[in-house]
Amino acid sequence: MNQGLLAGIGAFLIWGVFPIYWKSLGPVPALEIVAHRLSWCCLWVVGFLLLTRGTRWISQLLARPKVLRNLTASSALIGGNWFLYIWAVNSGHIVETSLGYFINPLVNVVLGVVLFSERLNSRQWTAVAIAAAGVAYMTVSHGRLPWIALILAASFGFYSVMRKITDVESVPGLAWESMVYFPLACGWLIWLWSQGQGSFLRIDVQTDALLIIAGLVTAIPLILFAIAARRVPLSTIGVLQYLAPCLQLMCGTLIYGEPFTPVEAVGFGCIWAALAIYTADGVGAQWRKRAAIRARPAAAMTAEAADAPLPQRDGRE
Repeated sequence: MNQGLLAGIGAFLIWGVFPIYWKSLGPVPALEIVAHRLSWCCLWVVGFLLLTRGTRWISQLLARPKVLRNLTASSALIGGNWFLYIWAVNSGHIVETSLGYFINPLVNVVLGVVLFSERLNSRQWTAVAIAAAGVAYMTVSHGRLPWIALILAASFGFYSVMRKITDVESVPGLAWESMVYFPLACGWLIWLWSQGQGSFLRIDVQTDALLIIAGLVTAIPLILFAIAARRVPLSTIGVLQYLAPCLQLMCGTLIYGEPFTPVEAVGFGCIWAALAIYTADGVGAQWRKRAAIRARPAAAMTAEAADAPLPQRDGRE
């Protein structure tokens, strides 16, 4: 098993068990957890870059105003996504958060069509329609939209769009995104602590350690994902990404006892069927492409042999 595949599996495993981590910080308000996550993530990532690259990466970013504008927009999207996710986990909505990350790949498909004029074949449109039917069924059955799932999927989808159109490496990009929030997040935490309301240094040593490490566990899977993205085929990444919401769903139902009713079973079943169709179509396309590439040299050799002149007889046969 190559290093890229191991890195990808590691990234999605960490994201999959995130609910256990955030649940262990239950006494801390979600907004305060996010502020710690952003502040410590900034310190960890910027410190890593300063140790490994010096200050060159900062000057390179500052010389590209368009990149900085895009990263500032993406930081707002990922910050909002993190807040909603942590709030939902600690409020007993882990199952719905997993739905959001099951839906996310199909949201990316729709955004590709709308924003980048990408074309879908009939199988891909069928997958999108089945997923939409699953969401509609849960909406009608429960009498409300699964808004947590939809906002998580949409915010991460638009975040992916911003990172797609921004030519910047993953780690420096994450560093700038966290630096954008750092003054506000750190200042607010200091103010909370001065008012006797902050959780840091006031609950127990375990909580303090978990808040500090929150930045590290944010950065590590993103770095692992960046390694995997460079070394593993996109079709493999597409299959691996379902590992995280599967684990999140298991955490919600098996560890924290959240309900998984027949309505959820039908709705999730539609989403899973849609993902299976879309993934099979993508994997099949990759296999056909590779087969065509392998067939070209053989075809070229056959054509060359056909065009070659026949050997001349010398009359001694």
